[in-house]
Amino acid sequence: MKKNIIIFFFLLFMTVPISQPRASLNLENVVQNRLGNDNISVSVRDVVTGEILYEKNGEIAMKPASTLKLLTAAAALDILGSNFRFHTKLYIDGDIEGQILDGDIYIKGEGDPTLQKRNFEAFADALKHYGIQSVTGNLYGDDTVFTGSQLTPGVATSDESYYYAARTTALTMSPDNDYDAGSIIIHVTPSSIGKAPIIQADPSLSGMTVINQAKTVAAREETTIEIERQHRSDTIVITGNVPVGEPFKDWVTLYDPTINTLHAVKETFEDSGISFATKSEIKRKKVPIDAQMIYAKHSVPLKNLIVPFLKLSNNSIADILVKTIGKETYGKGRTDYGVKALTSYGTAIGLKMDQWNLEDGSGISHENRVTANELSHLLIKVKYEPNFKIFYESLPIGGRKDRLIGGSLRKRFQVEPYKNHVVAKTGSISGVYTLAGYVKSNSGKTYAFTIMTQNQSIPALNSIDEVVKNIISKY
Repeated sequence: MKKNIIIFFFLLFMTVPISQPRASLNLENVVQNRLGNDNISVSVRDVVTGEILYEKNGEIAMKPASTLKLLTAAAALDILGSNFRFHTKLYIDGDIEGQILDGDIYIKGEGDPTLQKRNFEAFADALKHYGIQSVTGNLYGDDTVFTGSQLTPGVATSDESYYYAARTTALTMSPDNDYDAGSIIIHVTPSSIGKAPIIQADPSLSGMTVINQAKTVAAREETTIEIERQHRSDTIVITGNVPVGEPFKDWVTLYDPTINTLHAVKETFEDSGISFATKSEIKRKKVPIDAQMIYAKHSVPLKNLIVPFLKLSNNSIADILVKTIGKETYGKGRTDYGVKALTSYGTAIGLKMDQWNLEDGSGISHENRVTANELSHLLIKVKYEPNFKIFYESLPIGGRKDRLIGGSLRKRFQVEPYKNHVVAKTGSISGVYTLAGYVKSNSGKTYAFTIMTQNQSIPALNSIDEVVKNIISKY
């Protein structure tokens, strides 16, 4: 195994001599022409020596957007371990008399972002294994592993409906295999012209209110559907037009993921033939010490979860990981303690954490700051970590069309000689566009790079890509 790791690093970072001064001069011209001097920060390092070969405003702290996930992924792999799994546990508390549980059911979460409604069928089977067909008491959710705000710091009120700003608790369900925890998918299917379209939620949940103000219009008219959740509620309002023959879907967040998850559990139990008393309620409550655990659902290992996290830039996974490393390191499953753990990890591997200002682990906050030189420094330091191969192979690959290979770079660097040469994390929030990772030049040498832009009135993706293409061609 050790021999294979050595071979992996040799092939990945093999070097050949090149003319650095001329390459840096070419890169400076491209940076000047494409990005200018202001509101940009660029850093390019030799991936073997760590030497800075080119920088532009490399010591100016800027907003990293989702390139901050590089630190979160590295820290989570180090602190939790690549085989770490989340667990969601089913408890019963009471006496079983015949087919009746005279007592309560508890679901205890640890933050598993892979938890989906279909998993609750196994929970129902576990109850049936004990002969339970009816419950006299309540259904409780224990989400006490995480504390503090469900909402990530820095999320604007106007963004709270959107999946990238989802709330997360220790008992949060995902609607899909991308693990967009804390959201559901709303399907809008056109009906007859002039009539309201058909609305379906996936997963379907009681406890939600849907206000359908949308309209079906003629084919080839513009789709103008808007799906928003009213502030501080689980009322979802759908407006706009959907043309005949053009069904529409979008993700929308849930106001209280724990309660919504419990509704999904109860619906699944009832669909499987397990009934609840009329007076039964859905509530939060800590599992009693003498309750009996009868089943546990386990997530995929962290090494597998890191793939959709980095490839698809999943903010929900970022928030859950940050709270989890806070719990693991300091006994507090809160974002601020997770940020403290990120800082501690960065210091431990030799980063200058005084050049980082962290508010979350996803990069969604406009208060996050880091210098390009420090972000490229992270890319050098993490190369010596035991889990680097997992980290590296979970990054998006430029030009690869498969979503779980190319990820957020699948539509960039699509043509030769650039395809497959860029392995990097993208980032974007309002006015901010960033890219950080590894690039292999035509000379065969690999570089660590960071490019950050902010206060951009138009997207800077093409300009960023031209800078990276220059590295490929000239270095």
